[in-house]
Amino acid sequence: MSHLSVLPPLLPRVDAVLILDGDGNRLAGKYYGDFLTTTNSSSSRDAMKSSEASSGDNVKSSVTVEDLRGAFERQLQSKIQGIAARPDAAEVVTVMAKTAVFCGGTAMGATSSGGAGGDIRVVHVGPSTESELLLAYLCEGMYDALSNLMGGQMDRNMVLDNLELVFLLIDEHCDGGIILEVDGHKLASSVLLRDEDEVDAEAGESGVDGTGGVAPSSTGPMRQNGGDITLAQAFRQASQQLMAGLQSDGM
Repeated sequence: MSHLSVLPPLLPRVDAVLILDGDGNRLAGKYYGDFLTTTNSSSSRDAMKSSEASSGDNVKSSVTVEDLRGAFERQLQSKIQGIAARPDAAEVVTVMAKTAVFCGGTAMGATSSGGAGGDIRVVHVGPSTESELLLAYLCEGMYDALSNLMGGQMDRNMVLDNLELVFLLIDEHCDGGIILEVDGHKLASSVLLRDEDEVDAEAGESGVDGTGGVAPSSTGPMRQNGGDITLAQAFRQASQQLMAGLQSDGM
């Protein structure tokens, strides 16, 4: 029995997690494995060929990984623009032999009001062999968590003002392409608790307490200026409110 090999559990994997605005610009995201992480991978060569075909010119020899990602994201945008996917019903497209599922966005001719149905799209990219239903489930959980963190205001400015939380969310959701957590409420709670721990650690290093001290360096919307609330206080309040809401839901 000791010589029998033990198969590892089947863990969902993705090639990329992206947060895009209504124009297809990447606001946040990460690529994993060999998918557009180097310029000599098979996916990168496919991106070069696709870029040449769409532009009609030879791609410059000094192409960078960011150039290849931009080419992929432009193709992705051309397929999903004008499509609004409900938070609980992700849409599926195929881009460069990859399966991409997304939630959010606005329909053709519609204008975003900045509410829960804003123009932000959460996109999960996986191999063509991966289950579309599984990728959709992952994407819907991530979108739910992001909506909770943004207070339902899924627009470009809100995401840019809270990029620290968005990247923490991606890390809590996925590590190296392996999905760690899908439940939206658990993800949002983990992000806020982790951020609070980091704020407290920074406050301790600077010699002030974590409730009324100096805000961490950030481009966030709230800064310590006269009577303004600090980032530390804002995140602490948001964490307390979310935890209270989760407790009331569970009762």
